[in-house]
Amino acid sequence: MIIITGSAGFIASVLAGKLNQEGYKDLILVDDFSKETKLKNYSDKIFSNKVNRDDFIPWLKANHKFVQFVFHLGARTDTTEFNKAVFDKLNLNYSKDIWNVCAEFGLPLVYASSAATYGMGELGYDDKHEIIPDLKPLNPYGESKNEFDKWVLKQEKKPYFWAGLKFFNVYGPNEYHKGRMASVIFHAYKQIQQTGKMKLFRSHNKDYRDGEQQRDFIYVKDVAEVLYFFMLHRKDSGIYNLGTGKARTFIDLARGTFKAMNVQEQMEFIDTPEDIRDKYQYFTEAKMDKLKSIGYDKPFHSLEEGITDYVKNYLTETKFF
Repeated sequence: MIIITGSAGFIASVLAGKLNQEGYKDLILVDDFSKETKLKNYSDKIFSNKVNRDDFIPWLKANHKFVQFVFHLGARTDTTEFNKAVFDKLNLNYSKDIWNVCAEFGLPLVYASSAATYGMGELGYDDKHEIIPDLKPLNPYGESKNEFDKWVLKQEKKPYFWAGLKFFNVYGPNEYHKGRMASVIFHAYKQIQQTGKMKLFRSHNKDYRDGEQQRDFIYVKDVAEVLYFFMLHRKDSGIYNLGTGKARTFIDLARGTFKAMNVQEQMEFIDTPEDIRDKYQYFTEAKMDKLKSIGYDKPFHSLEEGITDYVKNYLTETKFF
């Protein structure tokens, strides 16, 4: 059995689809399955059982002998949520419980960290363990992810193999339910579809022209490939970046979306809202040397390739992966 927490959500449901494609069907899906907006993410997947998130820890203790691998991808991911108690419960303490059970019974574990741990990038975007205690995330979500990373690195009792993956800006199919937390590409598509144009934030930093703020955008199919790699690799434990290693501008993103939709470009710049202006990241780019050094050599989709596949094969007909 392969466990996937957060399996009704975005990245985890794509991973379930990838595992099905590779012939793995004995999957245990873990989540809060009460939200109908997420139903189509997993309804066409082949799996053995669904386990409610609140019942999972005792279930895992009772069934550990049958478990081959644990993907812990479930989390509260809302960066606009500022109730720290929510993140302490769902992201930090729940993750500690899963880690401890995996360590106790020798279960390999891959968990989701986040590039939100890097804050404004004052220390760069290097996944060296030494800088993790000094990172300064910008919101409670990023803090919860970094607190868990810090806790993990202090543990003497570990699973025989574990990896934490710092996801950068992930986009792609199965994010329909995410609302305002969906990717910029998803929102660009909807905006262009409805208005024929795309609004981008104006730059309030003299080092960047309007629309030339940069992010490391990674296609969710590439994320699933890396997760699958770790399931088979099962060595070189540690915390890894997961981006493309190449930052791209929001203008690039908008142009790619217009082209994929076959709509003439029309962009407009608006002020970045004042409440987020002082915490707005102008540049993120994953340093990817560590992942490559352990043998991962598959190429990532370029931004244009990812957008084209996403728009033409998923968004235009609201299809799921």
